[in-house]
Amino acid sequence: MVETGDGSNNVTRIPRPQRWDDPFSSEMTNEDVDKVLETTYFSAIDPNRFPQNITLRDVVLNDCRVCEFDKGEIIVREGDYGSSAFYILSGKVKVLFKDLPAEMLGRSKPRKKSLMQAITQSLKKSPYPESRDYENKQSRSSSDGSQGSITKQTGFNIFLQDIPGVLDEEHTDTMIEGEVFGELGALARTPRTATIIAEEQSTLLEIRWQGLRELRNYAPELKKHIDSLYRDRSLVTHFRNTHFLANLPDDALQKVADETQFLTIGNFDWYSQYKSKMNATSSERLKIEPVIAAEGDYPNGIYLIRNGFARVSKKYNHGERTISYLGKGDLFGLPELLKNWLKNDTTTMQQTLRAVGYVDVLFIPTSTVEQYILNYWDRNELEQLVEQTMTSVTADLEKGKLNDETLEFLVENRFINGSATMLIDMNRCTQCDDCVRACASTHDSNPRFVRNGPVVDHVMIANACMHCIDPVCMIGCPTGAIHRNSAEGQVVINDDTCIGCSTCANSCPYHNIQMVSIQDRKGQLILSEESGVPIQKATKCDLCVEQLGGPACARACPHDAMIRADMKDFSSLTRFFNR
Repeated sequence: MVETGDGSNNVTRIPRPQRWDDPFSSEMTNEDVDKVLETTYFSAIDPNRFPQNITLRDVVLNDCRVCEFDKGEIIVREGDYGSSAFYILSGKVKVLFKDLPAEMLGRSKPRKKSLMQAITQSLKKSPYPESRDYENKQSRSSSDGSQGSITKQTGFNIFLQDIPGVLDEEHTDTMIEGEVFGELGALARTPRTATIIAEEQSTLLEIRWQGLRELRNYAPELKKHIDSLYRDRSLVTHFRNTHFLANLPDDALQKVADETQFLTIGNFDWYSQYKSKMNATSSERLKIEPVIAAEGDYPNGIYLIRNGFARVSKKYNHGERTISYLGKGDLFGLPELLKNWLKNDTTTMQQTLRAVGYVDVLFIPTSTVEQYILNYWDRNELEQLVEQTMTSVTADLEKGKLNDETLEFLVENRFINGSATMLIDMNRCTQCDDCVRACASTHDSNPRFVRNGPVVDHVMIANACMHCIDPVCMIGCPTGAIHRNSAEGQVVINDDTCIGCSTCANSCPYHNIQMVSIQDRKGQLILSEESGVPIQKATKCDLCVEQLGGPACARACPHDAMIRADMKDFSSLTRFFNR
């Protein structure tokens, strides 16, 4: 960092952040990279497929690190949001498919600021917007490649004490040298599905998701391998966590897994298509949503949503009306299939299922359901299930649920993606701006949302980060600066590694990420050393992840006009809209 000027108006200049300014491990050496590239997993990759600015060596050097784990040490924990995959260089690891107490896993609540820290934060806030203290930043160290052995870093440093009791063979699986795990959660931005521990002294290569993305892009054989891992390793685990399949014995569950079809409908980068169609009519937008199952078709199987969202609609006059939306873990087509099996009926699909953007679906054929699933259910329970689920959703809407216009609005504008959407009741809001001031006071005088946004019925969906179930803002981030908090999944930004590329802001379909020019503590713009252009950073709501009491905006509202809503919590959502 240097300062230039006439002495009274000094200007801070810093190098513009680059893709690998903050490597995953500053201690990785060229010799380490050589050893990694000699392994079976990496030696099969053709380095000539990689561009000159992102070579295979660069990916390994900057996006990988080597970690050593002792016997019984936890590597990943079920439920945590992970952003990396692991390749086993040596040793063995154990996958645990059963729930373990939080204390055994070393899980604790996220650290919050103490009352004294909160008071100090308020007293020391900068008088200038978006200021940064670069004068006290420590320069990052880098590797010179001189070390001769692979650097070993540690993980949680948490050990399972009752190893024999934990390693119950009926609820575990073993992975050995050369195998990969964690890649599905890292790429799909979803929680870890199992706890994995070191069964013996083990050395693993950890690959952060940015590097994993590059490997998938330029090594097609790796992409094929990763895509096949889900069927071989995770599908049965997924089914065990699905209520309708949970009571099946292992052999029947494996048969179901073997006959399940994988469907990916729509585009993974749905947000770009969505933006291009924002001014289209409802019927025009409906036409571009791929049909997964159509009303009137014979129910030839059930659909289990693995990732993404799907719209459930029903024919109404000359068009269609949206009656519900489905997300991860939801089933479609089951009521009709059950009714036909129980009563030897020929009921067709009662609604249409469409991909909203994109959706990953597990399709289980009717013959598989009848042969391997229904026989393990009590007939009376199935009849009750049919009775409950065949009830018209439209009738529910007419009994005080979300009205048609509101539901259509939420689905068409993709607000169903939010896990913490800011909703403001305009009948109660007096525009006092206490919410904005509260946000500013907890973020060094910089409010992280705009009290503005579209209004449906009497409720505004404000321009504040919704901490999406599918945060597409993370997809293109070159450094991983925008990421999930590992414990609770809030989407946050690492200001140090943000390079100001605007990819996240441009990707966000809801305009909830802002690019700001930063200043030093003297109020002067911080400029790039190379070009003299002001340095920009991405900013957005972090859901007050470190603050006592949670989101300051909602707590500060004196009229109970605001909530942060999980759009999957239909009961709370309808209560807010209909109060």
